[in-house]
Amino acid sequence: MLVSTTGKVDIVFWVRRLQNRLAPGLGLRNPPPVSYDLVVLAAGMGSRFGGLKQVAPVGPGGELIIEYSAYDARRAGFGRVVFVLRRDIEKDFRAAIGSRLEGKMEVAYVLQELGDLPPPYAAAPGRRKPWGTGQAVLAAEPVVRGPFAVINADDFYGAAAYGELANHFRWADGDAGPGRPAYALVGYPLRQTLSEHGAVNRGVCAVDAAGRLTGIDEVLKIERTTAGRARHPLAWGGWGELSGDEIVSMTCFGFEPAFFGQLRGLFGDFLAKYGRSETAEFYLPVAVGALLQAGYAEMRLLKSEDAWFGVTYREDLPAACAAIRRLVDQGVYPERI
Repeated sequence: MLVSTTGKVDIVFWVRRLQNRLAPGLGLRNPPPVSYDLVVLAAGMGSRFGGLKQVAPVGPGGELIIEYSAYDARRAGFGRVVFVLRRDIEKDFRAAIGSRLEGKMEVAYVLQELGDLPPPYAAAPGRRKPWGTGQAVLAAEPVVRGPFAVINADDFYGAAAYGELANHFRWADGDAGPGRPAYALVGYPLRQTLSEHGAVNRGVCAVDAAGRLTGIDEVLKIERTTAGRARHPLAWGGWGELSGDEIVSMTCFGFEPAFFGQLRGLFGDFLAKYGRSETAEFYLPVAVGALLQAGYAEMRLLKSEDAWFGVTYREDLPAACAAIRRLVDQGVYPERI
């Protein structure tokens, strides 16, 4: 059952959701739209890029990647964007990015704090940064109002990704069995997500014969080799080989509010093991994989026909700009959004 941040059942949301699902049979041509939240993870340090990478322009009018993401999401039915930020970049981020979107859709901001931990845990004295993407999603819980997507601020997913997630929210019954909510992931082929300019970390998906996601393995320092293949260093030495056909998570998820309670429990387990570490991170894909392996959720793997691209290194920028230029020339996006 969906509950608002005040603890009350959000009856309006569920009535509108039911109307959307039953509209054809009831003869409703224009049922009241259900609006979803887009949670944008924007607290990354940007150390490899060399700055606040979310403010790098890619569009012909100086547009940012997140502006294209918001444009695509808004057309798919997402009415609000929730930015997860660090306190030290909040002011600059609001001025550089939030101001661009506030006139186009509702915008909310939340802060990911190093010390925002459940009792009895406390950060190690030498720790300097928050706890990773899993904690970042938890920071958004107080303001999220219903089904929500999670994306990275500096990744371009394409319009189809948001359409697939909106369709999932619209038609999923929210329960894949007793105590098993149904979530979704938009996945992309590994070779499409590699950088020519350095190693990347990717959540490599395990998929069963029916196309359902069964687990996500966070693989670090993946680098391109030849013919679209890749490799990554093994902990015991040597290299692990990858074909490039593997489906990977680029942090494009669709969740129901029930996910917050599950994620909070996993974060507590993580802190019990690594809470005194100065560097350990609570990765969102790893948390999702743990839920799947324990049988506490179902993850539906969605596929997008659009190409993914991102800006991990400053050298990735020219390719990102060229990709947007092609999409504008093809009429996918207007010259100015």
